[in-house]
Amino acid sequence: MKRPMIFTLLLSTGLFLTAGAPQVNVLSLMEGAFPLVVPAHYGGWNAECLLDDSPGSGWACQEGKTQNNVFVFELVGPTTLERFEFDNAAIDTEGSGAREVLVEVSTTSARDGYTPVLMVSLAAKADGQKFPAAKAVPARWVRLTLKSNHGSGEYTELFSFRGFGPRPEQTTQKDVSGTYESTYSAFHLRQQGTALNGCYEYNDGLLTGVIEGRVMKLTWTEDGGRTRGPAVMVFAPDGTSFRGFWWRESEVRGAPSGVWDGTRKSPQVGGCPHWSGSVGGELKSKLAREGRARLYGILFDTDSAVIKAESKPVLDEVVKLLKSETAWSLLIEGHTDATGGSAHNQALSQQRAEAVKAYLGAGGIVASRLTCAGFGQSRPVAGNDTELGRAQNRRVELVRK
Repeated sequence: MKRPMIFTLLLSTGLFLTAGAPQVNVLSLMEGAFPLVVPAHYGGWNAECLLDDSPGSGWACQEGKTQNNVFVFELVGPTTLERFEFDNAAIDTEGSGAREVLVEVSTTSARDGYTPVLMVSLAAKADGQKFPAAKAVPARWVRLTLKSNHGSGEYTELFSFRGFGPRPEQTTQKDVSGTYESTYSAFHLRQQGTALNGCYEYNDGLLTGVIEGRVMKLTWTEDGGRTRGPAVMVFAPDGTSFRGFWWRESEVRGAPSGVWDGTRKSPQVGGCPHWSGSVGGELKSKLAREGRARLYGILFDTDSAVIKAESKPVLDEVVKLLKSETAWSLLIEGHTDATGGSAHNQALSQQRAEAVKAYLGAGGIVASRLTCAGFGQSRPVAGNDTELGRAQNRRVELVRK
């Protein structure tokens, strides 16, 4: 009998730089990658454990089915994978580590058009096994075949499968506002530009975050904010359904805590008694109650203080709020993740806070009501060693003075 999975706290950052574009682990749940075809497996050793960036959680085959296990993973958009990594140091059964592995990619479909890009033999028990792709071929679907192991007749195991390349460009998703039947009861979602806000009818659940292309990166809270964590969901191309995963805040460095899927039932947003119904409403409630609020959905050009056009509806909500609350003045705080140097990030966060101030001023808010401060990476609200953590750290905070 195999032991239960125990998740470690160590994981890859998923990011390294070359002379060209930044390279990210696009074969990551947190980048929107998703398992489509999954071979039979043992217990809770699920295929998503290969994509969770943790060498301490992994996949194991159904007992006795040790040869030719085939997976297909879908990326959120086409990119060229330039390098692959595998982890198998934490194997549970002697000789069970995956040995001969084949990686193929396709832009045709999940079933057809595959080109081999890697065929290697893995060491029996080692993390961070790195291999360059044999060919530079665009990929939308990635097929992984575990052809054999190191001698076990019971199990084949693999703990991480990573693929590095430029982050895929995504088509902007149409408005996803509406009511969804989800894994956690009715899910009410409002999209305002790139910002998302909503609720679900379970334990006073609230949602806030952003949408980039087809990928939602959210923070969920329950029980009045006492329980929280991140989630990532990927919309189908037609925008009518999503599939995804969620983590508890204390368990984000490992396998997902659960699955979160949904199907759109109505374009009407609906609501919950514990939710105001919009970004502006939640912002007003938070500032009135606590004097501070995080504002997500303000996106900037890479390494720049230029606000992206799709983010402006969020700032329009702030303008509207300040015009209704004429006695309020705000400190605008800029915060970054830890990618890049601290001095550079501090300067960039100051510039971004000032860009927000300038936008609000152009909307009619007098400058004397607005001050700015940049804090760079010095005040993280989540770990910088996962993409979801970095997404939470890239934020603007508003403080009522």
